[in-house]
Amino acid sequence: MGRELEDLESVDTQVWLNQIHPEERNKIWGDFEKYLEKGENFHLEYRFMEANKSYIWVEEDVVCLKDENGKINRVFGVIKDITERKLAQEKLKASEEKYRSFIQKFDGIAFQLDENLFPEFMHGRVEEITGYSEKEFLSGQVLWSDLIHPDDKPLVIVDIERIQTSPYNLSRKLDFRILDKSGRIRWVHLRYHKFKGKDGGADKYRGTIYDITERRIAEDTLKKIEAIRSKEIHHRIKNNLQVISSLLDLQAEKFNNRECIKDSEVLAAFRESQYRVMSIALIHEELHKSEERNTLNFSPYLEKLIENLFRIYRIENVGVSLIMDVEKNLFFDMDRAVPLGMIVNELVSNSLKYAFPDRDKGIIQIKLFSKRTGHKLNDNKENVPGTSTRYTLTVSDNGVGIPQEINFENPDTLGLQLVNVLVDQLDGEIELIKNKGTTFKIGFSVEPR
Repeated sequence: MGRELEDLESVDTQVWLNQIHPEERNKIWGDFEKYLEKGENFHLEYRFMEANKSYIWVEEDVVCLKDENGKINRVFGVIKDITERKLAQEKLKASEEKYRSFIQKFDGIAFQLDENLFPEFMHGRVEEITGYSEKEFLSGQVLWSDLIHPDDKPLVIVDIERIQTSPYNLSRKLDFRILDKSGRIRWVHLRYHKFKGKDGGADKYRGTIYDITERRIAEDTLKKIEAIRSKEIHHRIKNNLQVISSLLDLQAEKFNNRECIKDSEVLAAFRESQYRVMSIALIHEELHKSEERNTLNFSPYLEKLIENLFRIYRIENVGVSLIMDVEKNLFFDMDRAVPLGMIVNELVSNSLKYAFPDRDKGIIQIKLFSKRTGHKLNDNKENVPGTSTRYTLTVSDNGVGIPQEINFENPDTLGLQLVNVLVDQLDGEIELIKNKGTTFKIGFSVEPR
């Protein structure tokens, strides 16, 4: 108390009371008198002023000593400094109040699980999200695993197995569906981590769960809107391209009927432009039908494209047959599907027009396949470590072959010039093989996004 013992022995009761904090002085004196009147032992806690005018918390325990008549003639007591304990209690109380306030305002569920994934505590919007009370979960009447949607349960089980073998404090997150007490489906976001129990005890798990049902509904609605909009865009592009194709067809017919235009090359140029436009329009038609908004399943598209070309050139090539060896479920985005489709259009058209003059039979073969590689191409087209998918397209025929005077690297014909440009657009390379006909081998790589 910052005082000498002799000073305290000479202090009367009133002076002593004046050292008690004003907020507690009257209560402490009232309690003191009450207990003395009853003759009971008592315990008091109050703030007491030290010599330096600062206050400390003290604890006072008093024993009443009585004479042979049962009257109190003396009191014996102990006063102890409990400031540190009081400050710790106040901090704990403030912390508990903050935690209680946080939980009351918390928009999810906070939980802790033991090593067997049984809940040790669950606080927050437990009943609002699940329909069940905290007590039902903590008592084992309701198991969280029973709430998980059957279709999502394998996903959650795998995630739990991963965290059980993961390092401590490594956070994991997962979105999945649950069925609440009423049977309604809710989407929840789980974020949790594993930590070591106290004093090296068993592992425990702590985390939070949020209801994200409204967000998922909004996202799904937005995806549907985007899908509808994307389909509409592809539909309009396809229609516009078909209009262009029809205009080219009408113009070609007009020139064909005029005596002043007798150049078959002009008519052929119109027809070829028309077929190129049709090959692009067909891509947008397939994308319009597809569930995927931005990628095209190339195999069905390729079959329709070749079918159209054979129908167009069937009159002159009745005996030409087709062999297709195309890997199923190869998906390309627009940046690759359009040039790749036009390349096939050009090469197959060339084979149908020029490979089989004066022949009753012929074969055109198309191959397209993929292969995962342990490398990728850098800007200089050099192999560097990485993972990419390598695609190889081969278009071949057993016809008369390309004339020797044609320089494929710098061709005069628009079709072959276009093929080279489109291969460059794919960042690919092309090889011409002249052996019992003509073979074009095109390779390009696609890196994962």
